[in-house]
Amino acid sequence: MMRDLQYIVLGYLWGSILFAKVFGMLLKKKDITQETADHNPGTYNAFHNGGFWCGVLTLCADLLKGFLPVHFYLKGDVTTALALVIAAPVIGHVFSLFHHFAGGKGVATTFGCLLGLLPEYRPVGLLVLAFLFFSIVVRIFPHSFRTLVAYGCAEIAMLLFLKNTSILIGFTLILLSVSFRMVTSKEEKKPFEVELLWMR
Repeated sequence: MMRDLQYIVLGYLWGSILFAKVFGMLLKKKDITQETADHNPGTYNAFHNGGFWCGVLTLCADLLKGFLPVHFYLKGDVTTALALVIAAPVIGHVFSLFHHFAGGKGVATTFGCLLGLLPEYRPVGLLVLAFLFFSIVVRIFPHSFRTLVAYGCAEIAMLLFLKNTSILIGFTLILLSVSFRMVTSKEEKKPFEVELLWMR
């Protein structure tokens, strides 16, 4: 139980480090998120306002803060606490302890958490397929709606194809956290649009 708690707490605390802000300050000497409409400390804004290296470093750090806790937890005794170990980095990113419980959308960190489950590839594979489908075949705009639909469809697919309850609960907690962040975001929301591949 102590080991479980350590990974959950450390995952949350590491998730709470918003690396777009960190690398923005290191490389640009400013908070790059303040120059955006949504103030989102994510990869897109890191690239757009911080430059190439800020974006690359932010992406890698956000992936790793999800990947490492899950990966190393699976090397020891695994209990049903795996669900919270999976979700903790994303919850930390969305509700950052170091930034008054405000944070990013958690997409890169989600992929990191699911990559940490390898060689169990189905969770991350299903999320990738969902994003590709709603980015290429049935393109949904804006990106926030596309993300919600992709997460929701990945959740349904996992319910159908996975039998690991801890992984299912973990992704459900991630889905709820990301959905809350998307819905409560102060950025101006553009109208929901759908563009079909065969109608372009």
